[in-house]
Parts: sequence; structure tokens; C-alpha cells
Amino acid sequence: MDTRDGTARAYDVVLYGATGFVGELTARYLAAHAPAGCRWALAGRSREKLARLRDRLATDHPGCAELPLLVADAADPAALRDLAGSARVVATTVGPYVWYGEPLVAACAAAGTDYVDLTGEPEFVDLMYVRHDARARETGARLVHACGFDSVPHDLGVYYTVRRLPRDVPLRVDGFVRTDALFSGGTLASALTAMGRGRQMARAARERRLHEPRQVERRARAPLAGPRFSRETGAWALPLPTLDPRVVARSAAALPEYGPDFRYRHYAAVRTLPMALGGVAAVGAGLALAQVPPARRWLTERYAPGSGPDAERRRRSWFRVRFVGEGGGRRVCTEVSGGDPGYDETAKMLAESALCLAFDGGLPPVAGQVTTAVAMGDALLERLRTAGIRFRVADAR
Repeated sequence: MDTRDGTARAYDVVLYGATGFVGELTARYLAAHAPAGCRWALAGRSREKLARLRDRLATDHPGCAELPLLVADAADPAALRDLAGSARVVATTVGPYVWYGEPLVAACAAAGTDYVDLTGEPEFVDLMYVRHDARARETGARLVHACGFDSVPHDLGVYYTVRRLPRDVPLRVDGFVRTDALFSGGTLASALTAMGRGRQMARAARERRLHEPRQVERRARAPLAGPRFSRETGAWALPLPTLDPRVVARSAAALPEYGPDFRYRHYAAVRTLPMALGGVAAVGAGLALAQVPPARRWLTERYAPGSGPDAERRRRSWFRVRFVGEGGGRRVCTEVSGGDPGYDETAKMLAESALCLAFDGGLPPVAGQVTTAVAMGDALLERLRTAGIRFRVADAR
């Protein structure tokens, strides 16, 4: 059976974890923007919570009153297999993914179902590659992690930048991230989980390297650089050891447009030296506390999963990522920018990624664990531009 044939599945898109903070924002986005005829469903572990969400959606979008509700617990592999088998694309917001995510990835890989999530957890992504990439390649499933602020603006921003530089030459790109936003309890839980699992993260990365094919004629790197003052942005640049540069490097390894020798460095841009020093101290303190289970539980309880900033605070939030690319004697500066990065724009990115996989023709013929740039590239970039996320050339020479 061709698992990408829309007539073979009951639903085009299933949103799993729909009743969580970002899950509800994603559901609201789909209610407003899913194309006519899109067959989508809400999924989670509580039918009562799903029904209440459906009622809230129907207040503004009466057509949602009959949305199907699918009940499946993250710890019930059989229910998740049924869910994956009913959908062309599954989008999930249920994290921390290293605790709750694998059974759904496994179900989608086995069923040939495309999968998108919001993880920013390097350990989870590496483990899913080792355990499920091969099966997904056999079935045709596209497993696309990090389809929110981690890591869409950075992955597609570098993709957008590289396409404005000469081909077949060594390329260097630096990314500088600025945001003004708050985080949710779920994001805090995922971040603390990742920071508290340094040894497991390193072990998963080593295991992945043993399974990945070696690059022979091309090289793609994302080294962790030191802090510096950036003349390009007029700000202090602090290295960001997040999932984002790893995703960029994997796109570069897969796509010849990135040239024979590609390097990406990822920074937070901070205007003043005191702010930069304070940021380093805060990250260091968080990393230290994350190593102590009672402290980690205390922090998580202070800001519980399912909570997050209100609509007014999100309206005031924004992000801006400046990219500086060089190669073949040419230099280009680009920028990706938008509103609230962690929630409103993340919900938009996740929903548009799912819709892109479900409906856009002409996507690259890939399968297995792939990045947004590799799986969707221009199609997703144009969707996001239409949805209000800005990609622009700031300077070129």
C-alpha cells in the first residue's frame, strides 16, 4: 500500500497532545487555516479534555464541532499504532520527548506515517535516528523533528541564506538570535530534562555517529565557537549549544547546495556586556541546578507543564535571527523574524509543517529522519512567509 495515498487513511493530519498549552494554540491555528476538505482530528489521553477543547474551537469555528477525537496514552503502544495507522501526518506536542516520545515515533515509522514534533532535545533526536530511521526509510515515513522555534527559523534561515551564495565553494554562515519572550512550563520541563542528562546526551550522540554514513567528498560542521563581539550585529555573541546548529549541519550534509565544505556557528546576540555576563551566569546556574533531582523537581513545580504566557504577553513578544553568510568572494546578510517565538509562532510552524507534508506536491522524495530543509525546503519556507514569518535579505555584496 502507498502510505502517502490520501484515500488510504482516515485523516490527513492528527494533532496529538492537543490539550496542552502549545497543543491548543496549534489546534486553534489549524481550525483557522486548515484548507477546506482537510480531514483532521484532535488526539490525547483524555476524551473529556479533548471534548472541552473541541467546544472552545467551535465557538469561533462552528465547523470544528464535529472534529473527531482520538484517545491514546503515550504509554500505550497499541493505541498509538492505531492512531498512526489512521493518519497521513501526525503532529505531536507531547514532551519531554525523551520520556514520552518514542512510542509514537516507532508507530509512525512502522506505519509509513509522516511525523512532526517540537522537540529541542538532542538526545531524543539522536536516539530516534538510531532506532527508527532505517524502518522509516523502508516504509516511506518522513520523521521531521524540531518543527517549532527549535529549529525552523534557523534551519530554513540558513537554507535561505545559502541559496543566495555561490554554489560549489566552501561556505561559512553565522546565525545571531535575539528574542523578547517568556517560556511555558512544558518548555522549562524539556530544558531541565536535557540539561540534567548530559552523559546520556553524549552517549546518544556517539551511538548516532556509529550509525550515520560518513561524508567522503563533502564536509558539514557546526562547531561550538567562543563568545565574541559581533561587528555584524553590534552585539555580544554568546555560543548557543542547542539542537539548532546540529539540525543545520544535517541539512548541509544532505543537500549539495551547501557546498563541499560548510560551517555554521550559532549565537545569542546580547546588546551589552553586563547582559552577556548575566546570561552566562544564569545558564550556568540552571545547568548546575538541573543536575540535582530535588532542585529540578522544585523548578518544574514552580512553573508546571501546561502553563504559559497569556495572550497579551505573547502579543508583545518577538524574535529576530540575523544570518551572515560568506563564500566564493560574496557576502550576504539575511534575517528571519516574527512574533512570539515559543508559542504563537511555534504553533504556526508545527501546523504549517504538518499541512505541507500532507498537501504540498513536488516535495523531495526522501524518507527516514530528515530535517525541515531536506523534507520541505522551499515549500515550507513559502508557507511560512505567507503566514507572516519574514525572510529577507538585509545586505548583500
